[in-house]
Amino acid sequence: MVAAGASRAVTVLGSTGSVGCSTIDLIEREPERFEVVAVTANTNAGLLADQARRVGAGFAAIADPAQYRTLSDALGGTGIECAAGAGALVEAAERQAEWVMAGIVGAAGLAPTLAAVRRGAIVALANKECLVCAGSLFIREVAASGATLLPVDSEHNAIYQVFASAAPETVEKIILTASGGPFRTASMNRIAGATPEQAVAHPNWDMGAKISVDSATMMNKGLELIEAHHLFGLPGERIEIVVHPQSIVHSMVAYIDGSVLAQLGTPDMRIPISYALAWPQRMSTPSERLDLCTIARLDFEAPDPVRFPALRLAREALGAGGAAPTVLNAANEEAVGQFLAGRIGFLEIARIVEAVLEEMAGLGISTLDDVREADRAARMHARAARTAPAGG
Repeated sequence: MVAAGASRAVTVLGSTGSVGCSTIDLIEREPERFEVVAVTANTNAGLLADQARRVGAGFAAIADPAQYRTLSDALGGTGIECAAGAGALVEAAERQAEWVMAGIVGAAGLAPTLAAVRRGAIVALANKECLVCAGSLFIREVAASGATLLPVDSEHNAIYQVFASAAPETVEKIILTASGGPFRTASMNRIAGATPEQAVAHPNWDMGAKISVDSATMMNKGLELIEAHHLFGLPGERIEIVVHPQSIVHSMVAYIDGSVLAQLGTPDMRIPISYALAWPQRMSTPSERLDLCTIARLDFEAPDPVRFPALRLAREALGAGGAAPTVLNAANEEAVGQFLAGRIGFLEIARIVEAVLEEMAGLGISTLDDVREADRAARMHARAARTAPAGG
């Protein structure tokens, strides 16, 4: 733990994504508190080099080897080391930073995040897939290494702040809130014809394209359900999901005495990121302050199972166990990619995921290699999937 006023050595995996950029923004606001050991990106070498220079990073890694020359040229004469490829991301995670932001989106973030966990780092987890694809394995690694896991998703971060970790037997259930995305009240005809541009236009949050589509299908909440199961040790039936369109109450914990504790705040990812970055202290953020009198009302409703079949699929995958959550995640990533590329319609995302889950039912997982194989096979099946037309 960092003492008040001391410098914390940090690494930002996925620094050019939305979570990574917010993390860099907070670091730049209080540079005396942080020493940046490493930053990484997938393909955006220009922004990565700019960030590395601005925060004085010691090492910059780009996943795409084709971008190495661009990164190397941009960092020439700075003294900042650079490397490329999947191994370089793991190397960045292995460097001796006390605190690591695991902000790489998708299954690509699994190996680097595990590398940080295995050396006992404080890991700020923004990558859902680590717990969705390999939850039991991942939690075992955390326990074995003595690493500290700090959830960064606004919902899990909210729960973490009000969860009685010293007395989990007093928790009755946890309640994940969901905005409902851009199609919460849309007709099924409008949803069926939704374009990628409409699906990524989230009403409250500024997120990347893939995460925004997951919000529109509510698959993000399904993945968060699985994640919450592993983070807080509760079975799926004690994890409730409610739609809260204002995105002010970020999640709640209900206790056996009837009390319900909630964490509230404006919809700005810098709030949960700052909590993890300064933990166990807090730090100032430029986020808009919450004014409940201006907001005036907070609404809650049950999610519509017809509009959001992804929630059912996620609960079924959690209940099935084994490779099912891995398959769910991989098939969804592939289907969302096809939708963003304009090759399938919006409603086909859930249909493809369901078809792949049925095709790969009963598959077990014992090792990380099993996770990788299930992920690979699910992606292959998703790419080949043929679904019935809408209403068929």
